[in-house]
Amino acid sequence: MEYLVKEVIVVEGRDDIDAVKKAVNADVIATHGYGISRDTIERIRNAYRTRGIIILTDPDYAGREIRRRLTELFPEAGQAYVSKNEALRGEDIGIENAEPEVIRRAIEAAGRTLTEQRSEFTESDMIFYGLAADPEAKARRDYAGRKLGIGYGNAKAFLKRLNHYGITREELEASLPDRDQLRQI
Repeated sequence: MEYLVKEVIVVEGRDDIDAVKKAVNADVIATHGYGISRDTIERIRNAYRTRGIIILTDPDYAGREIRRRLTELFPEAGQAYVSKNEALRGEDIGIENAEPEVIRRAIEAAGRTLTEQRSEFTESDMIFYGLAADPEAKARRDYAGRKLGIGYGNAKAFLKRLNHYGITREELEASLPDRDQLRQI
């Protein structure tokens, strides 16, 4: 069974992203350590405003400091915790060492409900709405992604996001650009 998380999960690094994606279906942003870039802060801020975020950092000093900094910036963020013992492999402590069940439990404990993913949209819908196999598909996906708050993606990624975020047909149709808007993109 695949579990879907609406919020964006914020972790420390690339290996943490892989571990989270083995546990749940979620978008994940890595801070790449304590020196979080402005671009990354802006991506997190956008996710915080549009979908909410869950902070899931390593149970060590650096992880606590990153969590503290993020919580100051985003006080309503969900807080998911994995214990040191659950994140330990040899001498290495990190989310990347946690089992998928542990990560799912931490996200649920953060007050988030994991739901089974539904698939309202298909590849045929992408073609029907001009989001794939169309010369202007890229511009349409860019425009609709900004309107829906799900960002830009290629046709396959965009389809996944539509289903992942529970976008309805009405919401998608309302987000599509008309010809004048498309010319301005």
